[in-house]
Amino acid sequence: MKVIISGGGTGGHIYPAISIAKTILDRERNAEILYVGTGKGLESYLVPREGLKFASIRVKGFRRKLSLDTVKTVIELCRGMMDADKIVRQFKPDIVIGTGGYVAGPVLMTAALRGIPTLIHEQNVLPGITNRMLARFVDKVAVSFSEALKYIHDDRKAVVTGNPVRKEILEKDRETSTRVLGFDGKKPLVVVFGGSKGSARINRAMANVISRLYLTKKFQLLHVTGSDHYHTFMNQLKDRGIDLRQDAEIKIMEYLHKMPEALAAADLIVTSAGAITLSEITAVGVPAILIPKSYATDNHQEYNARALEKKGAAVVILERELEGNSLYSRIDKLVGDEKMLTTMRKASRQMGTADAADRIYEMIEQLVQK
Repeated sequence: MKVIISGGGTGGHIYPAISIAKTILDRERNAEILYVGTGKGLESYLVPREGLKFASIRVKGFRRKLSLDTVKTVIELCRGMMDADKIVRQFKPDIVIGTGGYVAGPVLMTAALRGIPTLIHEQNVLPGITNRMLARFVDKVAVSFSEALKYIHDDRKAVVTGNPVRKEILEKDRETSTRVLGFDGKKPLVVVFGGSKGSARINRAMANVISRLYLTKKFQLLHVTGSDHYHTFMNQLKDRGIDLRQDAEIKIMEYLHKMPEALAAADLIVTSAGAITLSEITAVGVPAILIPKSYATDNHQEYNARALEKKGAAVVILERELEGNSLYSRIDKLVGDEKMLTTMRKASRQMGTADAADRIYEMIEQLVQK
């Protein structure tokens, strides 16, 4: 089987594509995969690092307002279509798969026009503009949330698969993970992070949370600031007279490499509402306080967060409502209510799909065998 996969711009598009690629390689010994992205995007170094063959095309995203830049974007899109057509002709794929981001547009359109089987995967409740457009032309659409079906032009071609989740997320146990992270397994642990780059607004609120927790010691805390925010955050704590050097119950990190362990050990997660993060949370079954990023395209993070809130798996706080003292009270109330946490865990697990990549592979196999 020869497969082209395209998606880029953010980790939310790239990591599902990598998971799908790895599943195909696990199931098809002789599979040949080519990942198509942009030469300057995050995918240009994440994908080769995974050992996947990579090719780039020239393309850039549209701005919301018409300007001279729009003309440049259209010209670049035409060039991207030519690049994509050349790659498709030379590689001769059996199927082309897209996971979102503007780079996927030319690649999937070229394949569809050539009659090659096509499939797109949508991570969010509210599909991105590229996938909303492509859904009219491709053969199949895999969606992560059932709520996304109403946004697909022809929902008869759509299948709810969930988001592919890294295998290591599912392999960690609570006791070992708690010990690895350096926490006490007998006391509640709250893990806080604002997406892969952190969140200035969450950090601002967490400075107040830590000021109170430093005195009360009601629960343990692992807070991830994001690399760009770490030194500023630590200086804020220092200005408040908080010294955590000898404190084993409050840990501040700029980046967390042990996310699988953190999810396994956590009694409660506080985070933004990116699709991949939510898929990992629900695959493990962790209760969450979700703070969707207000600047996310089309406000898609709030749509994601509300889907979990509706099922009872999460509590949602909008960024404009986020304040340190109220966040502390919300966390304190939840970690002190084991009955509520148990209910939320159950609801979270029911939403999780640990076999999403396998479901997508089955769709791929069906399209190739037609």
